[in-house]
Amino acid sequence: MLASRRVVLQLAAASALFAALPVVTPALAVDAAQLVQNTAQQVIDIIKTKTGAARQAAILGVLQSSFDMAAMGRSALGTHWNQATEAERTRFLKAVATAEAKAYSERFGQYGGQTLTVGKVTPRANGVMIVDSRLNQTSGQPIKLEWEVRNDRITDVKVEGVSMVMTRRSDFNSYIQNNGGKVEPLVRELETRAAQ
Repeated sequence: MLASRRVVLQLAAASALFAALPVVTPALAVDAAQLVQNTAQQVIDIIKTKTGAARQAAILGVLQSSFDMAAMGRSALGTHWNQATEAERTRFLKAVATAEAKAYSERFGQYGGQTLTVGKVTPRANGVMIVDSRLNQTSGQPIKLEWEVRNDRITDVKVEGVSMVMTRRSDFNSYIQNNGGKVEPLVRELETRAAQ
């Protein structure tokens, strides 16, 4: 009797655990993979067809439409987000998006025949979908990219295992620490970079 009661309790506990996990339908995995594929294709098309300010504006458009720049910015600012004023947060998010678009626009240079191959999609318990992919280059080894997707927006990209958001957090934290521990100098620096 005690053994059967224990089995019933274990089954109930297992049922509760599975009920707490998000239901991931194949459609969600397809949507996450399609978002990554579409975003990559948009960027490749921009690199092939645009230069200068037009390229930067188009990349900014992709960042704003496909990426959760607000969540990425908050995460990148880390604990400093809470000490920033509302005005600093707004200026920071605008400046970081524009500075990123400018940096990527310059970094991409000319299109060199790169293609993106999307692989498996792995759901996580926190509602995040991880989309594995490889950036295939005409010369050299493919580059492993891992995209984090939540609520139909990209929230991070890991390049060969290195998180873009965590790299920015390290850079931003260092800059803030070297400039009196305040967010304002970082915001001004990002605004300057974006305006150049």
